[in-house]
Amino acid sequence: MGAMRYLLDTHAFLWWLFDDSRLPVKVREIVADPHNEILVSSASAWEIATKHRLGKLEAAKVLVQDISGWVRTAGFGELPVSIVHAQRAGGWLQAHRDPFDRMLAAQSAIENLPLITSDKALDSFPVSIFW
Repeated sequence: MGAMRYLLDTHAFLWWLFDDSRLPVKVREIVADPHNEILVSSASAWEIATKHRLGKLEAAKVLVQDISGWVRTAGFGELPVSIVHAQRAGGWLQAHRDPFDRMLAAQSAIENLPLITSDKALDSFPVSIFW
C-alpha cells in the first residue's frame, strides 16, 4: 500500500501522545508508518487549549504550552483552518453542535483526508473515517 495522508481527531492525537491503550493497534500502525503523512488540525489545538482552560483536560498541562512543538516532535504536520473549511463547517445541515468536530469533518471532506476518529457522532458527515 502506498503512502497516505490522514487527519487525526483531537482525541486520537492526545491518545497517541499519551500512549493511551484506547488507540487500536491498526491506528498505531498507520500513524507510526513513516510513509504516511499525519496531520493535526489547528482546530485541535484550539480544542485542547479550550478544554484545558475549562479544567476538562488537566493531563494536557505541558502540552498546551507548545502544541505546535508537540505536533512537530511527533512527526506530524499542521493543517491550518481556511475560510473554505470554516464555510463548510458552518454551512453543513447536520444537527451536530460541536464546532471542533464540524471543523475536522469539513477539513477531512475538503482535503480528501480520512479522519482517524472513534467518534461515532462524526458518522453523520460525508467523510471517510478510519478506526
